Amino acid sequence: MRIARSSLLGAALMLASHASAQVSLSPPGAAPEKPAAAPAKPAPEKPKARPSAAKKPAPEPSPQPAAAATPEPDNPNVDLVYGAFQRGLYKTAYDLAMKRVQENGDPKAMTMLGELYKNGLGVGRDDAKAAEWYKRGADAGDREAMFELGMIRLEGRGSLVNRPEAAKLFASSAKLGNPKAAYNLALLYLGGEVLPQDVRRAAELMRVAADAGNPEAEYALATFYKEGTGVPKDLEKAGRLLQAATIAGNIDAEVEYAIALFNGSGMPKNEAAAVELLRKAARQNNPIAQNRLARVLASGNGAPVDKVEALKWHTIAKTAGKGDPELDEMLSTMSPQDKAKAAAAVHKWFGTK
Repeated sequence: MRIARSSLLGAALMLASHASAQVSLSPPGAAPEKPAAAPAKPAPEKPKARPSAAKKPAPEPSPQPAAAATPEPDNPNVDLVYGAFQRGLYKTAYDLAMKRVQENGDPKAMTMLGELYKNGLGVGRDDAKAAEWYKRGADAGDREAMFELGMIRLEGRGSLVNRPEAAKLFASSAKLGNPKAAYNLALLYLGGEVLPQDVRRAAELMRVAADAGNPEAEYALATFYKEGTGVPKDLEKAGRLLQAATIAGNIDAEVEYAIALFNGSGMPKNEAAAVELLRKAARQNNPIAQNRLARVLASGNGAPVDKVEALKWHTIAKTAGKGDPELDEMLSTMSPQDKAKAAAAVHKWFGTK
């Protein structure tokens, strides 16, 4: 038995088409049972952005994206400011950053002030002031400020949405080596709305972000290599990228990696390891993993038959919209006693009686 997978790139581009600015975006990943159409439009990622996402086993994208960026302590002038921020001393961070700006015009300090206003830390939340400080930092050459201002322009926080400006800011930040900006810019190239659709350019930018260890980019780039879009098809490279993203905690990649292991796609077949990964992702409430695990347990391919456990995971996946008529039929002949055991396990999972 082979575990089915879907067109991840298609789903990714779909997401890209309606990417919305958010603190975390996701890249082309796995798509739902039915292969999603062209790569979905990626959603920008804040230090965790996310563009398109497609899902695993027949994965579905999860947007996992990036978290809001905070000024990095790569400038000696901002070390004390950053240190105070890291310890939660936000008012102190504000005072120190303001002093740095007044004394030295420090771009990193400007970015920190934008971060504090954006999140209401030590000061009242004020999107307009956050944008103002990020702009000052960006104009002074700080790549994090460019990225954060790009996110604001993409999301429309504190101002009208200005996606073309967001693209320019991401491009400037990416040129200065910001992997988050490279990832979000790749998503915009995938979407083809703000920028002309250019899958090859998107793949290049995803590689930049993936090389920097961004798990969403690793997952997205794996999809490109798996489907041969924008890059030569290479299942081995796809497998290595899926493994890296899995180790970094990307659940969608984990499910897709499990499927590749189960089917021996681009790597030695290892059903036992694949099933363990599916169990892990199922416990993390991934409906694709729950569905695939139920299939394995119901058929006995890759693990001993356990129809009670199979029905449990099948039922849980169905509540998330992951129905499976074939599994309904496979499990329909179970005894009333076994069905009752599965129902009890489902109630326990949801914390109900």
